[in-house]
Amino acid sequence: MDALFHQTFTNWLLIILATFIIGLSKAGLKGIEMMNVTIMAIVFGSKASTGIVLPLLCAADIMAVKFYHRHAQWPYFWKLIPWMAAGILVGVLVGKDLDEALFRKIMAVIIAVTVIIMIWMESRKNLIIPDNKIFTASMGLTAGFTTMLGNLAGTFSNIYFLAMRMLKNEFIGTAAWVFLVINLFKLPFQVIYWKNINWISLQTDLYLLPALIAGFWAGLWLVARIKDDSYRKVVIVLTLIGAGFIFFK
Repeated sequence: MDALFHQTFTNWLLIILATFIIGLSKAGLKGIEMMNVTIMAIVFGSKASTGIVLPLLCAADIMAVKFYHRHAQWPYFWKLIPWMAAGILVGVLVGKDLDEALFRKIMAVIIAVTVIIMIWMESRKNLIIPDNKIFTASMGLTAGFTTMLGNLAGTFSNIYFLAMRMLKNEFIGTAAWVFLVINLFKLPFQVIYWKNINWISLQTDLYLLPALIAGFWAGLWLVARIKDDSYRKVVIVLTLIGAGFIFFK
């Protein structure tokens, strides 16, 4: 894995932009995180990029929990966590030796299905998704699997929280705790089993912290200006834009 200082000037800009986007996403601009996934995959490769991104996600999750922890809805947290952990374990076994071309195709298909579901949900204003074990399990397992393979769980957690009709700050606060726990759970697998995180990747992350913090503060400023009734639309629009990044990578 190349260190940051071995990258070209263009790659520097892309990496800093991707890190800034991580901060925006963790501050509450949900859906935009797919742009970060795509940009980092372009620079480092699909699987290798997950080792660069994960420590940055953990740092941003800590900041998100600090600012939104009081809004967390713990019943939803406890419903999702076990299923996401199970999905991660599946992803660990499947993803270690996965071909990168196939890996990208899997991510593209996952995004396509996700966007279709989200559009369908919004087109049926009176649709009520039952908060049952089957729906929760399917979203949790898929989120866990995709977060291990490509840090892409946010898309599926977005679907779940949108279906539960959560308010803006409840959405962000619950997601903050969910992903702090899940991303910390993923760390040993990335370090020991996939060997994607090492001293060079951590050095890269250290250089990128200022961009992460700047993105987070910018995100807080933007999210504070989005009304609750507009937040759902913002999440879906950003998810659609992020899906485009994945498809046209």
